[in-house]
Amino acid sequence: MPSQAWAQAPGAAPGGPMALVTSLFPFLLIFVVFYFLIIRPQKKRQSEHQKLLDDLKKGDRVLTQGGMFGTVVGVQKDRVTLKIADNVKVEYQKPAIVAVLDEKAAAGAKGDDSE
Repeated sequence: MPSQAWAQAPGAAPGGPMALVTSLFPFLLIFVVFYFLIIRPQKKRQSEHQKLLDDLKKGDRVLTQGGMFGTVVGVQKDRVTLKIADNVKVEYQKPAIVAVLDEKAAAGAKGDDSE
């Protein structure tokens, strides 16, 4: 006569594939949330900033990371020469440029009140 242990039907293994999926699901969910809230927007900002730097040209009014306003008078591969006052030109690395100002903002930065 067979023993009781042999007579029982085998059950599902406690560490089966569903247990693995169930335990990894919270980590996958956290990664997806971080991707859409942090990683993706940062990559988008980086690509927009790179496009801004690639499109710099003479005559653009720009704002630097240090808060300096200037007009682009020269563009090299990794540097930009800015005119910040009469007969005053300074060189900046391209990543230091944070914004290209439109005409209204440029006029406001100069202090012109002509509207």
